[in-house]
Amino acid sequence: MRPYICFLIMFLASGVLCVTCSSFPTKEVWALTTFKEAIYEDPHLVLSNWNALDADPCGWFGITCNKERQHVIKINISGSSLKGFLAPEMSQVTYLQELTLRKNNLIGTIPKEFGMLKFLKVLDLGMNQLTGPIPTKLGNLTSLVKINLQSNGLSGSLPAELGNLRNLSELILDRNKLQGPVPAENNSSFVAKIHGTNDSRTSETGLCGASQLKVVDLSYNFLVGSIPKCLEYLPSSSFQGNCLQEKDAKQRPIRQCGPQPLRSHQAPSLKHHSLKDAAKHQKASKPAWLLALEIATGIMAGSLFLVAILTAFQRCRSKPAIIIPWKKSGSEKEHLMVYVDSELLKDVTKFGRQELEVSCEDFSNIIGSSPDSIVYKGTMRGGPEIAVISLCIKEQHWTGYLELYFQREVADLARLNHENVGKLLGYCRESSPFTRMLVFEYASNGTLYEHLHYGEGSQLSWTRRMRIILGIARGLKYLHAELEPPFTISELSSSSVYLTEDFSPKLEDDSY
Repeated sequence: MRPYICFLIMFLASGVLCVTCSSFPTKEVWALTTFKEAIYEDPHLVLSNWNALDADPCGWFGITCNKERQHVIKINISGSSLKGFLAPEMSQVTYLQELTLRKNNLIGTIPKEFGMLKFLKVLDLGMNQLTGPIPTKLGNLTSLVKINLQSNGLSGSLPAELGNLRNLSELILDRNKLQGPVPAENNSSFVAKIHGTNDSRTSETGLCGASQLKVVDLSYNFLVGSIPKCLEYLPSSSFQGNCLQEKDAKQRPIRQCGPQPLRSHQAPSLKHHSLKDAAKHQKASKPAWLLALEIATGIMAGSLFLVAILTAFQRCRSKPAIIIPWKKSGSEKEHLMVYVDSELLKDVTKFGRQELEVSCEDFSNIIGSSPDSIVYKGTMRGGPEIAVISLCIKEQHWTGYLELYFQREVADLARLNHENVGKLLGYCRESSPFTRMLVFEYASNGTLYEHLHYGEGSQLSWTRRMRIILGIARGLKYLHAELEPPFTISELSSSSVYLTEDFSPKLEDDSY
């Protein structure tokens, strides 16, 4: 009888364990595999053991689960050179407490859906290439203790909703492109203070509401106005490199900031009054014919503006939706939806595969290759010599995120227009056979690296070297200072400097 009872206890215990193992939420596993699908480059193979068929992700790299192994509570994958997007579906990892993906190469925007992670305490996406605004929905994450978004390309204003984060102690947003004032408090709380009322229902949505802040870094952005009094306890280095009206903190030159707004308490100066009076006097003394001409010109300009608005409105109403759904199967049961802008490449020349095949002699003239691409040389009919970069990837491995990345790369390269920067002529995108190609102007003298290490030294005289150096400098100035937004070459070296027939340098980004 006793052995039977022991066997029964063991059987029941094993049944309980099986139930516990099988109870891991499938939506969390799906969300994690969706994140993996949004990563198109994993050079260190850190996600290699993220298997969608594995119902228990607690053993996956960078994943930490709770003690009961029922939920994922931490994702920490830092310094792994991951390239890709942040999938909005990660918001389905409901009990996530820490999301650390710093020092990778993530692009795109921070999904507003992250505002649904109500248990999140640490959000660290620093040192990536993220763009767009900081989602205001992050102000809903009242458990947040640390936000680090430093060294990205984030733009827009600093969300006042971050003041709702009463537990926030660390806010690191340096080295982005944030604009506007540093939000102190909302208008309703300000009015309440003026009238001497203290309504507990009035929420201070500015940073003054985040009373636990101890570490703040807003340096090297484009913030304007003044430092809120509630943040004056912070070191001046927290605000340096902006466009603030502060003498203590080192700020950007005026030419980088544009026109500055006047402080609200400043009264117009006498000089301002005298200029205004002079303008009135000058306007009163104008002859009648000049006044009539100005009125006629103003009416014509207003009419043209009105016609332009009506035309744009009519086009928006008549044409189909710009954004179309792009689906790719993530598993047998789930589908990943990615939105691709069908008008993103409307101004970029699209070549047919057959046209490029003829120009490149049936793709037999190979002049370069890498694990990711093959480079062909060709000659357009009645046109210039071209270099065609063909991406080496099979259709079954091509995801919606890769398609979005390809289109953004083409649009970004197409806006470059300078004599010392490689010119994109167009692209090729076909489904049968599967084709993704970039078409550039061909630089007949190869790369600077080849001439420095393998070519004849006599070809690069000191005069010619100086011309190349000056051309590179002009190209970099255009990319970094004259282009808006700036364009960065990921790995600048002699291999990314191409030389034309007259040895004029052309900067090209070889990362694609």
